[in-house]
Amino acid sequence: MSALNGKNFIGNERSEGNGKTFCAINPATGEALECEFFKSSPADIDKALTLATNAFEIYRQKSSKEISAFIRCIADEITALGDDFITRASDETGLPKPRIQGEKERTINQLMMFARMVEEGSWVGATIDQADPNRQPMPKPDLRRMFVPIGPVVVFGASNFPLAFSVAGGDTASAFAAGNPVVVKAHQSHPGTSEYVAAAIIRAAKACDMPNGIFSMLHEAGTETGMGLVKHPATKAVGFTGSLRGGRALFDAAASRPEPIPVYAEMGSLNPVFLLPHALAERGEKIAEAFYQSVTLGVGQFCTNPGIVFGLDSEALQDFLHDVAKRISETSPGTMLNKGIQQAFVQGIHALSGYPGVTKLASTQDQADDKKTQGGATLFSTDLKTLLENEAIKKEVFGPCSVVVSCESKARMCDLARSLEGHLAASVHGTERDFEEYADLLSILRTKVGRIIMNGFSTSVEVCASIVHGGPYPATTSAHMTSVGTLAIERFVRPICFQNYPQSALPDQLKDANPMGIWRIVNDEFTKSAIKAK
Repeated sequence: MSALNGKNFIGNERSEGNGKTFCAINPATGEALECEFFKSSPADIDKALTLATNAFEIYRQKSSKEISAFIRCIADEITALGDDFITRASDETGLPKPRIQGEKERTINQLMMFARMVEEGSWVGATIDQADPNRQPMPKPDLRRMFVPIGPVVVFGASNFPLAFSVAGGDTASAFAAGNPVVVKAHQSHPGTSEYVAAAIIRAAKACDMPNGIFSMLHEAGTETGMGLVKHPATKAVGFTGSLRGGRALFDAAASRPEPIPVYAEMGSLNPVFLLPHALAERGEKIAEAFYQSVTLGVGQFCTNPGIVFGLDSEALQDFLHDVAKRISETSPGTMLNKGIQQAFVQGIHALSGYPGVTKLASTQDQADDKKTQGGATLFSTDLKTLLENEAIKKEVFGPCSVVVSCESKARMCDLARSLEGHLAASVHGTERDFEEYADLLSILRTKVGRIIMNGFSTSVEVCASIVHGGPYPATTSAHMTSVGTLAIERFVRPICFQNYPQSALPDQLKDANPMGIWRIVNDEFTKSAIKAK
């Protein structure tokens, strides 16, 4: 008997929504998987967010230790999910089981990172400026500032990361850590995987005595539920990972509300690569191998996939193209996440093939089995003139595809960098001499991306305090934020200032005694010390 029942999670209750159902499809076989999932109704949306609003009044009063314990308990519950969970996730996504297991560990580690951060407490950014009644010409008031939670957060599960960017992924973990309830719109491609994780969160919530409504999860195969969640007046922020079209639609809907709210959408990105001449001449073959691995990893289904490459027109660049093309021509097609993604990939490479001046150097798409939802790695080349005449070439093709662009000169390469839209990351391969000679390029890239990688590729994203997984539009809708790392928590908080408050009414983080022992800025000094009475 299946461990799944397909019902929506409305707080601690389950709902059959509007009674209509859909099934998950195994992309590798095209067959419907066990269990029908109930599409949520408008009533489910309203009830989930009403419960979340009520839960917020309780949850925001919880101590750091209580919130940390809750997040740790979620991690423990996910850790306990066994082989049936791994199998289901693999069947729903076409991803190999080792990849699912690795993503499970990443999700657990991400939760634990936020649990540690919340327990330590300094993330609230406590700042204190003491009063000076003798200041002239006017007395200075006592002012104290910190971050506080904002209310119910809606999170959209991602297709390409069924765990780390979905039900208990970074958006949910950071929203919980900040003190907010979460309502998840499960991704229709992996509803069973989502149900396993949602049930784990509910078990943790009950074990930690969290209020009913701290978490809900809704199913739907279209867009109505997502739009309904974004437009509901109780929603205070949105986390989304997906396409530019989807993210922009949610952003526009949120902006059109009577009370506009932020949508933190991570969307399309080409993650440009710059091959500088001395590095390419010295180690072109090694760079080609690493680039090939980056493009084809996970059938290219990463938002950090290197989709466009720039290098000076040279013999070394031609050798690089030859090496990569040879490797790609020997690469078997792989199953993609779902039929929609695969069809968009095929359409994308066909469109690129049709541009005059664009050459398809290698592709295994003709070997792909459509019944297995396969995509074949594809490499294109073009020149700068063609690229500038066809802006569409700079649009993301999600999958194992990249375009290599030859530039006539350093100046033209820099001009092209200036013309780029926002991206999540950029990679620069060079020597010390290259970095000195191309200092202008490095400076330009600071204005275009959220992360610059030297002598590496953007595919891997470390989960840690220093990471930035964001960038200027259209990579995201907010260049000021990141969806990975501890800084992600700041998407779901707001600053509040307490003026001339008595000690008894202040939050512990702002009291003179500093009972939590956190780092604070007191009168412009960074300290953990208590404030001594004057």
